Order: sequence, then structure tokens, then C-alpha cells
Amino acid sequence: MTPDPSRVAPASSVAGTGARPRALLAIILISYLMIVMNVALVVTALPRIHSDLRFTTAGLAWVQSAYTLAFGGLLLLGARAGDILGRRRVLVAGLLCFVAASPIVGLAGTPTLLLAGRALQGVAAALIAPSTLALLAVGFPEGRPRTRAVAYYGSVAGFGATLGLVAGGLLTDTVGWRAGFFFNVPIGLVLVAATFRSIDETARRPGDFDLAGSLASTAGMSALVLGLVRAAGSGWSDPLTLGALVAGVLLLTATLVNEERVSEPIIPLALFRSRQRSVAYAGRFLYLGAMLGFWFFVSRYLQDVLGYSALAAGLAFLPMTLINIVTALAVPRLTKWWGNTCVLSVGLAITATGMFWLSRLEPSEPYLTAIALPILCVGAGQGLALAPLTVMAMDGVGSENFGAASGLVNVAHQLGGSVGLAALVAISGQVHASGRTPAELLTRRASVALDAGGLLLVVALCLLFLPRRDSRSEKRLVQVEVPQRGLP
Repeated sequence: MTPDPSRVAPASSVAGTGARPRALLAIILISYLMIVMNVALVVTALPRIHSDLRFTTAGLAWVQSAYTLAFGGLLLLGARAGDILGRRRVLVAGLLCFVAASPIVGLAGTPTLLLAGRALQGVAAALIAPSTLALLAVGFPEGRPRTRAVAYYGSVAGFGATLGLVAGGLLTDTVGWRAGFFFNVPIGLVLVAATFRSIDETARRPGDFDLAGSLASTAGMSALVLGLVRAAGSGWSDPLTLGALVAGVLLLTATLVNEERVSEPIIPLALFRSRQRSVAYAGRFLYLGAMLGFWFFVSRYLQDVLGYSALAAGLAFLPMTLINIVTALAVPRLTKWWGNTCVLSVGLAITATGMFWLSRLEPSEPYLTAIALPILCVGAGQGLALAPLTVMAMDGVGSENFGAASGLVNVAHQLGGSVGLAALVAISGQVHASGRTPAELLTRRASVALDAGGLLLVVALCLLFLPRRDSRSEKRLVQVEVPQRGLP
């Protein structure tokens, strides 16, 4: 139902959605938490998946990349679908697809079937994520309500992944790594029922789907990741490695050409004219590239080198989860005092410090100084960084491009993780096994990957201080400029 634009929404409901604020926020946050946790749910289970399904070492990275590539590659199409078909309809379709895909992963008996299920989960997540962010931004009035809602959303992106590590370890050691995917079924069905009950359909805007742009961008990123992952095992001179990398670059170039020519592009290039938004997208891409490598390598190091169980490995990340929640919830107040750029800069610097510290891996060192304190830095920095990156990316977006802009936030999040992990696997793969035990080899490769991840964060930090074109004051958490009544 489309609200009458001549009437102001009552205080008891959320403008433009027909939902009460608490119900809408709960549906949004739980939906987003579910898809974020599924990025991390398998991380502590990777050694078990490796042995159960006989993945190769390099191929194991595809357990994550199959999900994040489909997720990130189709996000903009999912955002566009929400604009044209209605955001509630697309959210429900995504939740039902996620419910159907999860048992495929849980029952998979071969690597191929598991990767197919993970890819289908990624397609579903590409429908869910932009719908949740768009509903959040138009559903809460500008000012303190939206600031708080965006901060909660940003914090879910941070601590949800860490929570997935702990949950994945617990389930792997108790009932098995497959169990986590079956929990998605009842949760998803409850969310579908709650969405129908609490949220009215949003207004639909006529338009076309840019399928060529969406498919070219997804294929291009997939080829790029394939080339990077293959380089880890076969080297940079391998013909398939080079072919995949060249194909990826050509397809991404074709995407840009296509977006310049079509009347309704999947990626409105005008969104990148703002220096602030461009830096936010690039910063998020680099940040998640570092973080996914961090989770992948540290989890394997804890289990395969230090001998932790999957549960113990998950619990080893608990300090990171707790400090992440605390710092993320403090972001609105901190940005009011110090400004958005200052808080983001501190978050990036603290995360990079934790990465470099952790890269000095030494199995004989105690957990407190070698693991706990460095990941406290990573968790605190992540809590400070993700919410400011989110609101920077959505600043000043016109209503006609809001779906695409919200999709780009999550595109940078997911594709940054895919490409970053592939790149770090390729870089660490250059460490050779000669004269090293398996534990020593993994330790050295993890160390190299964490150093490279820290460098990605340093690059992201440097981007914040490029010459400015925008003149907005940053002594506040920047708000998204969207209508407060109804949808376009």
C-alpha cells in the first residue's frame, strides 16, 4: 500500500513502510544478520570441510567466494528489482530463496554441490541486503532516529561476522558444521511471516533491468577471483590464470562502457562524482578485503597450527566480538564530538595496528599477547569504521538512485571480501614449502597474508586525505537525504 503523500505518517508507524519502528528495525537487522553471519559461519568449519569433502587448499577459498561473488555481483540487480517491483516483494523473495538454498549446503556430499548451494545463498542475499538498507533509510526520519538505526545496521555488519565465527565453531564441535545452515530455514520463514504482517508494499517505479551490465560485472569479478585463486596453486604464468585475469579486466571494462550507454544503468556512474562516496566505496572494498583474509587465515592457524578445536577457535574471537559491539554503538556519539572522518581514520588505524601485530605469529607465544590483544584492536577498529563508511556512502543520494546506492554499499562489502581473500591467498601462496613443516608453512603464509591485509587498510586510510572537492561539514554523522513520507 502506498501512503497518501499529503499526510504525515503517525508517530506510531514508520514513514512510507506501514510498519512500527521497532518491528521494522527488528526485521531489517535480523535479515541482515542472517546473511552476514553466513559469510563467517563456515570459517571455523573450513578445516573440517576441507577434510570431509576433499577440497584442495586453494579451492577451499571458493567456499567463501562462491557466496560473496554471487552476493556482491548481483546486489545492484537486487537493488534495482526493489525499486521496480517493490521492496517488500523482493525482500520476501530473497528470504524464501535463502530458505531453499541453505539445506542444499547442509546436505552437500561433494564440493560442487556445496559451492552451488553457497552460490544460490549469495543470489538470495543479493535480494535481501539492498532491500533492508533501503527500507531502513526511508523508514526512519532524518535526525536521531535515522542516525541510531544506521549505526545499528553498520554494527550488524561488524559483529555479525564475528558472531558467525563463534556460532560456526560451536556447531562444528557439537552437532557438525552442516547444522548451521539448517537453522536458516525456521529463521527465514519467521522473517517472511513477520514481513507480511508488519510491512506494507512500497511504491513501484517503472523501469528496465540492466541485465547486460549486471551479468558482465558479475562474470568479470568471478573471472578476476578465479585468476587470483588459481595463481596461488599454479603460478602467475599459468595460461588459465592469465586468461582469467585478462577476461576479468575486459568484462569489467565492458561493464563501464555499457553503463555509459544504457538509459537506466545498473551502476549510475554519477554516484562516483562525489569524492566522499567514492572514497567510502573504495575504503569498504579494501577493508573487507583485509578482514575476510584475516578470518580465513587466523581461523586456520588456530586449528591447524595451535591445535584448537573449532569451538575453541570460535571462542578465541569472542573478545573481538564484545569490543566490536561496544565501539559500534558508541559511533553516533563519537562522530558528534570528533567528526565522521576522524572516527573512521582512527578505526582504520587501529585495525591496521592489530593486523600488523597479529602478523608476528609465533606458536610459542601466549594467547593473550599473540592473539587476544591484536584481535581486540581489530574488533575495536572494525566497530569504529563500518558505520561511518556506510553513512558516507549514502550521503547526498537522490531518491531516484537510492536503490542503486544502497546496493553499491553491499557490493563493495562483498566483492571486496572476495577479491581481497583471493589476492591474499595468491600472495601467501608464493611462500614455498621447501624446508618447512606443514605448520611452519601455514604460519608463514598467514603472517604474509596479515601483513598484506594491513597494507590494504593503510591504503584505505590514505584515501581519506586525498584533496577534497566536497565542502560538507563533518562534525556530525552524515544523514542520507531521502523523502520522509512514502517512496519515490
